[in-house]
Order: sequence, then structure tokens, then C-alpha cells
Amino acid sequence: MSVGSDPLSDDAQALAWLLRWYADMGVDAAVDPIAHDRFAESAPAPKAGGPPIRAPFVPPSPKPAATASLPIDVPAGAAEGLPPARTLDELRAQLLAFEGCALKATATQLVFADGNPQADIMFVGEAPGADEDRQGLPFVGRAGQLLDKMLAAIDLDRRHVYIANVVPWRPPGNRTPTPLETSACLPFMRRQIELVSPKILVCLGAAATQTLIGVKEGIMRIRGRWYDYDMAGARIPAIAMLHPAYLLRQPSHKKFAWQDLRELAKKMRAM
Repeated sequence: MSVGSDPLSDDAQALAWLLRWYADMGVDAAVDPIAHDRFAESAPAPKAGGPPIRAPFVPPSPKPAATASLPIDVPAGAAEGLPPARTLDELRAQLLAFEGCALKATATQLVFADGNPQADIMFVGEAPGADEDRQGLPFVGRAGQLLDKMLAAIDLDRRHVYIANVVPWRPPGNRTPTPLETSACLPFMRRQIELVSPKILVCLGAAATQTLIGVKEGIMRIRGRWYDYDMAGARIPAIAMLHPAYLLRQPSHKKFAWQDLRELAKKMRAM
């Protein structure tokens, strides 16, 4: 307020400005202190002596059935016409020529695998990240460095294990692969496991475990448990473990990872 100005005139200007603002926003009717049912006022009047007119009841449309976030069934035609690869090199060539996953168009390159193809233990994650996309190898970023430390804790390294991802192409922005993308790549992953023929399968994270084993629970419920994985009719033990990327976000949960690693080491000694 300026010196010497009239407070009443200032209030009047403020009220005028407020009224103009309401008009611009579409408010053009005064509101009474008493609430009004505008729907009842606009409804047709009932006939004299007749029952009140009621709107017919319309049942709500049924909701579509919920689908799993990571389906196990592969859609028809996902890898149609591709014969089973006889070697890992042949499988890699099939993936390089495969056009059934849109992630191939946005990724820098295929991230196939790392480690020893003759290893008894195979680790499977969800999808590559930015570092993996640049180098063409799985688990080479910060999560990969942590995985190396986890392996060293039970006297393992990449010469003694085989490492891959369910989806071999990086999703844009490191987002979670869609169910369609996962399903399109799943036949190749299953064949990759068959060709490596490990004695133990380690699923890193909930997504890999749910996809390969078919469980639906969250990772904190399934971690440390042993499951049977059907490898072309042969049953091999599979364990769910916390993903190294998750442990980087939740370092206090490394104690659970250590428990699971000890369980893995015990199973290795019993082989």
C-alpha cells in the first residue's frame, strides 16, 4: 500500500481483480450458503401420483483379469522358425539376427555372456545396464564389481562361473524390460542354460527368479530358497539371491546376501 492511499479503494480494487479472475476461470454464478442438488433440480418431474423416477441400474464393467508382470509362457511366434542352436556361438548368431525384440534397435550392442561356458554354476540377471551396453559384457559396472567381490567371498571368480541376463539388450534408461520383451528373449535364455548345462543355477533378483522359476513372491521372500529348474527335462537346483544392484541401494541387506552365498557354497561342496 502506498503512503496516503485510501485502504477502502485498495480493497475495492482487490475485490474487482478477484471477481475478474473468477470470471476468467468460468465462475459466473453466486454460491448460496445452503447446498443445492443440481442433479435433482434438472431431473424431470415425476407424474402426479406415480412413483419417483429412478435411473436404471447399470452394473459396472468387470475388470480384466490381472496378468503376471513377467509371464512364463512365450507368445506364439516369438522365435518362430528358429531351430534350436547347437552351440553357444550359434545361439549368439541367432540373437544377432533376431528382430523380435524392439530393445535391439535402441541398445548399442548385444550383451551375450561372460565367464566359463563349462562352469558348473551359472548366474542369470535381468538385463544389461549402461556399462554393460558399452562393453558388451554382463555385470561390469558397479553391480558387477560387487558381484566379483561376492564370488571371491566363496573362492570363486569369473573363470569358474558363467554369467548372463534373461534379456541381452539394454532397455532405454535402464528401465525394467516389459513382459513382451522378456517373453521374446526367454526361449534364447532357456536354450543358453541348456547349452551350458550347469549343475547349479543362481537367479539374481526377483525378475530373473520369477521369469525362470515361475514364483510370484517378492525377492525378500524367495531369496535363499532352493527350487528345481526344468532344464529340458532334467532337474537342477536353482537358488534366488539379491541382485548386486539392489545391494548397492540397500547396503544393510548385504548380510542376507552373505547368508545366501554360504548356502550356495554348501551346495557346491555337496556336488
